[in-house]
Amino acid sequence: MRTARARGIVVASLAAAALAVGGCSANGSATPGSSASGGAPVASASAGAADPAAAAALAAATAQLGTSSFKMTLTSGPGLQLTGLMDAPNSAGTATLVASGSNTEIQVKTLLVGQDLYVQIPGITKADTWTHVDVSRLPEGANVGLRPGQIDPVNTAQLLSSTTDLQQVDPRSFRGTLDLSKAAGVAGVDQKMITTWGAQAQNVPFTAGLDEQGRLSALTIQLPAVNGQQAQPLEVLYTDYGTAVNAQRPAAAQITEAPDSLYTSLGG
Repeated sequence: MRTARARGIVVASLAAAALAVGGCSANGSATPGSSASGGAPVASASAGAADPAAAAALAAATAQLGTSSFKMTLTSGPGLQLTGLMDAPNSAGTATLVASGSNTEIQVKTLLVGQDLYVQIPGITKADTWTHVDVSRLPEGANVGLRPGQIDPVNTAQLLSSTTDLQQVDPRSFRGTLDLSKAAGVAGVDQKMITTWGAQAQNVPFTAGLDEQGRLSALTIQLPAVNGQQAQPLEVLYTDYGTAVNAQRPAAAQITEAPDSLYTSLGG
């Protein structure tokens, strides 16, 4: 079980703070690169200088994540899945992360309503309640997934700003490489993982696909292996643009404040 990778993704949903999950990956029947992704090719390191037109096209597609609601499905291997509904214009979102191993399964829920972030974490949150997170106590650069101003758990726009080589394969698909050493704190990638990867972190293959309306529909990142263990690609689907997001603030009686240990585990 790939503890380091699991920790990174779970932190993106505030789970690592309480769980130290040892398994990773996720179940998902759809994978980027299928028809839903606009035919994105298999990720591989591409050669040559980045194409400015391709960079502009992909940036425009990614920018639409901040102007519309959408559904996100993130997977990494057979034991980790995060699904969420995001509405950036209204600062609202819900997400559920399921991490499973050979003899365990953990579910973490995240809720964003305006400037308030709530989580349900086994071992911290009591049954039928929500734990309120004081966003001002989160350390700079902490990747906590849903949060005011950044409710895309992958922080896709910032991630793709670290592109070092990008080519447009056809009107709806792109491939290139990412310098993840410039992207600490996004997509569940922390500085410790980047240090472990070494030079590999500077040349990580990825592909991206667009839907028929030119919106981002799929992203696949071929993350380097950790400690000699088999690497699992990080795969994200962006679908259901314009979907209704029902993110309601819990009743006051259902809210408790996060313990200090939660912030400490995130470096605060």
